[in-house]
Amino acid sequence: MRYDMWRRTSTEIDSWYKRLGYMVIRTIALVVRGFTSKNLNDQAKALTYSLIFAVVPILAMVVAVAKGFGVADVIEQQLNASFLGGTNMVPTIMAMVDRYLETAQGGLFIGIGIIILLWAIYSFFQSVETAFNRIWNVKKSRSILRQVTTYIAIVVLIPVLIVCSAGLNIFVHSAVENAVHLEALHESLHTDGVKLLQFIICWLLFTIMYVAIPNTKVRFLPAVIPGVLMGTLFQLLQMLSVYLIALLGRTSIVYGAFASIPILMTWLQWTSLLILIGAEMSYAIQNNEEFEYEQDLNVMSRRYKDFIMLYLLSTIIRRFENDEEPLTAHQLAVRDHLPIRVVNQLLGRMVETGLVREVYHEEEEKSYQPALDTHKISIGMVLDRIDAQGAEEFLTSPTPEMQAFWERYVEVKKKHTTLNDILITDI
Repeated sequence: MRYDMWRRTSTEIDSWYKRLGYMVIRTIALVVRGFTSKNLNDQAKALTYSLIFAVVPILAMVVAVAKGFGVADVIEQQLNASFLGGTNMVPTIMAMVDRYLETAQGGLFIGIGIIILLWAIYSFFQSVETAFNRIWNVKKSRSILRQVTTYIAIVVLIPVLIVCSAGLNIFVHSAVENAVHLEALHESLHTDGVKLLQFIICWLLFTIMYVAIPNTKVRFLPAVIPGVLMGTLFQLLQMLSVYLIALLGRTSIVYGAFASIPILMTWLQWTSLLILIGAEMSYAIQNNEEFEYEQDLNVMSRRYKDFIMLYLLSTIIRRFENDEEPLTAHQLAVRDHLPIRVVNQLLGRMVETGLVREVYHEEEEKSYQPALDTHKISIGMVLDRIDAQGAEEFLTSPTPEMQAFWERYVEVKKKHTTLNDILITDI
């Protein structure tokens, strides 16, 4: 089952619910594989250290931005209603924010405290981006300028989302209060509304994080699904932590006020793990088709790979000669039920060897057209270009015998259209 579920492309499955079932099973399998192969647990531990130093500066910056908009009370209410309210950290955070703002008003905004604050926030988001890029197999991070603007936008967006959600919550309850005068019902609706508000904020923040932080294009659906799921689990984890802190506060004698520290550390590590699992899920959903026929592709013969490449090239040429719209890699894969991974690999190889070229439409999707006169593209020329792709004669000290054999081999390849009658000993 673990092998066979990848041996059908999504276009071969006729009903939508079967496609959905396949996607769910494949996504779970990819997340489990990524959890072990990419060491997400170890990455979460490393991310926890960054989060320890950044959680208070991030919250301080959020509250400071909210103060600038005059809505700090709403942010403080949400902090008190969250897990941090049970740890008695909110007064400390608010006091830090007041000191930072006083420093700014005194003309000494560029100080050591502010530098440490901004650096802690930047370091945390950079650690998250590095972890996300590793999950998405992205080798290069965005520029420092883009990093700073993205991170600032996320931090500024947090209080905006909270205030907008709070405003919506107030509007709904005002309408209910005008229509219903039962006090108990109104109180119940108010409590449920606050909980729903917290869930909505988490869903939005996790989704935005999965879209904005990786240095690659992440589609909305692969980001919103793990955003909602991980945001929900985050809220449930927070409720559990609040309950444990309250329980320890009543029963702990040995640790006293320090009883919440182990729970806080555990909460931070599990939060980091949820963030990374959500990123892995986002990658798995968006790249689900990339793993179709994965084991078969690893053992595909060179002849069969050449056959698929020549077939793709013939399709591209025929459409060009018939004055039809060029197809994208996804359209070529869907057209003949081909694995998208091998289509991308072979198209990339043909682009590198100058056989086809990429063209862009308004949607910015790449499609493919012949790069040469189609009447000059022969099978022999295609295979020769593919054979010659890559580095050659890179050895620093080949033996004279080996170099002579290479020169004779190249000469024989040029002179003969077939090598069936050429013995190895003849070269």
